[in-house]
Amino acid sequence: MSKSNESQTNVSVELQYQSLVERLVFSSVTTLPCCVFLFINVTMLFTLRSKVVFRETSRYVLLFNLLLADTVLLIQSQLLYLLSACRIMLMYPVCGLLTMLADLNTLVSPLTLVVMSLERYVAVCYPLRHAAVVTIRNTSVAVAVLWASNSLKVLVQVVLMSNFSFKDPQSLQMTDFCGKDDIFLYPASDLHDKAYTYFVFVSAGVAVSCSYVGVTAAARSASTDRASARKARNTLLLHLVQLSLSLSSTVHNPLLIAISQVLDRIVLVRVQIVLYVSVIILPRCLSSLIYGFRDQTIRPALMCNLCCQWRSSVSPPAETKISVHISSYYS
Repeated sequence: MSKSNESQTNVSVELQYQSLVERLVFSSVTTLPCCVFLFINVTMLFTLRSKVVFRETSRYVLLFNLLLADTVLLIQSQLLYLLSACRIMLMYPVCGLLTMLADLNTLVSPLTLVVMSLERYVAVCYPLRHAAVVTIRNTSVAVAVLWASNSLKVLVQVVLMSNFSFKDPQSLQMTDFCGKDDIFLYPASDLHDKAYTYFVFVSAGVAVSCSYVGVTAAARSASTDRASARKARNTLLLHLVQLSLSLSSTVHNPLLIAISQVLDRIVLVRVQIVLYVSVIILPRCLSSLIYGFRDQTIRPALMCNLCCQWRSSVSPPAETKISVHISSYYS
């Protein structure tokens, strides 16, 4: 009898050890690329604030706003993942704060892509009015409106969640890992979140698609710079891809719920890791990789910063070259 109990104890210890090793491996698989992408994103953000040519050009200001939202969301997502991997249960208010912060940044990205698409549309279809319409002041107002509108949505969400009454302080402790589906205890909260999210992504898709159609039509006009229109059209296609990737992150949880009905827990965890890396982490670094290495104006400064060189090592001719190449954005 004692040998049987000892055998069961050994099996239990072995399973716990395997579970711990598996969690460490999965955490490393997600944390390592996340740290690499965070390093690139933070370097890109620093690059976009390091030179006057970036701070005083509307499209670079919009790119900074897009990268900022993606970087904050990347940090928050990895934090929640590590908390769940460590089996740490949060209080409902703390989970609600982290979730609402993620929700805010998730919706800022597609709306920023809309403004960037409209900027390209004006540059190609109304080149003579572009300098008057797309100014730093107007761009700053547009960015402020984006954050304000999404902050209002989050505020409404907080008010709806506050309608759910907790019986005692102990009921504030969550019994499951932190996630959006776990804090929507009031039915109206989930309905409001889905309605607003669908509205934002449908509107963004329509706006970017219309901009692409307008630029394509303008490219056939004899009075339009064909090369500039072609570059703008490729950029708008890129925006559509980014918008699709952002949309894929919103279906991450529903997809996992559907998969959980047919897979066992171990397989589900492994599928979840793959989806998390491909749907959550990867799209948040594409902006830095695509715009940073594709744009001839950003590339020299970004490569310099990525190589950990001092800004003073950049010679004045290189600065002049960067200013001259500003017209080659999105090439």
